[in-house]
Amino acid sequence: MKDFLVPGCLSFIFFAGTGMAADIPVQQTKLALASTTTQTMTASRWSTLNPKNLKLKSAAVLVLDQNGEEVYSRHVSEPRPIASITKLMTAMVILDSDLDLQEKITITKGDRDLIQMTGSRLKYGAALTRKQMLQLALMSSENRAANALARTWPQGKSAFIAAMNKKADELGMHASHFSDPAGLDPGNVASAHDIASMVRAAMYYPLIRDATTTRSVSVRPYKNRGELTFNNTNRLLRNKAWDIQLSKTGYINESGRCLVMQAEIDDKPLTIVLLDSFGKLTPFGDSNRIRKWIEN
Repeated sequence: MKDFLVPGCLSFIFFAGTGMAADIPVQQTKLALASTTTQTMTASRWSTLNPKNLKLKSAAVLVLDQNGEEVYSRHVSEPRPIASITKLMTAMVILDSDLDLQEKITITKGDRDLIQMTGSRLKYGAALTRKQMLQLALMSSENRAANALARTWPQGKSAFIAAMNKKADELGMHASHFSDPAGLDPGNVASAHDIASMVRAAMYYPLIRDATTTRSVSVRPYKNRGELTFNNTNRLLRNKAWDIQLSKTGYINESGRCLVMQAEIDDKPLTIVLLDSFGKLTPFGDSNRIRKWIEN
């Protein structure tokens, strides 16, 4: 993976907490801004792309290069429901704390979805470590896992949601608001620009990078029962044409289909945000159209 540079964002890179920047290889923590020459060359590269040749179906689209330059943008400032993209923020708040990732958490009735009424393979009594709950929330978008993480926050769920909004404010996500930890509440909103900031911040958490790009994982949440296998919700991870360092999908009726990624296309690190797509496969189709548009 290329050095990941976040110009103008030095204030949110260094946090104390498990799974944070201290675990990142040295070559990934270079914070020097790209030179003027490099920025000029990059801008020149993108100027050769004709946005009229890119036909996308997502309502809001943002593609940024590693210097924060817009490669493509559409409706990027309006706050929109973001569904399970929310779980990136949930994970960052957990990892910024000093909570024990090996502590066992048990699913209870308090973790069920009473908003969208979704089901779960984690039934009442299922017990996993906090780290495993994080992995399932990020990789397989497990809603009960995300709710359990917030419920077991030392000051309670309401305080956890307050911490999510505080973190968003620290990242400059001023068009964002979080109402629940799983993304089930349509009151969880953010602009495409804000989500790009969240994705770029999440890149500095090794656990988030690893969990969101793991294709599948098996866990044993019940005593005297076999393993349960959970799969990643991003099908592009199975496509050899893609080099993805971080990803998250999201969907509720109010948000449409959403997909965010940090990926390399034509050896260029890019942040991709696709919001409010109609159709289950549309975000993946739009992603492939973006990749081919840049490669060609």
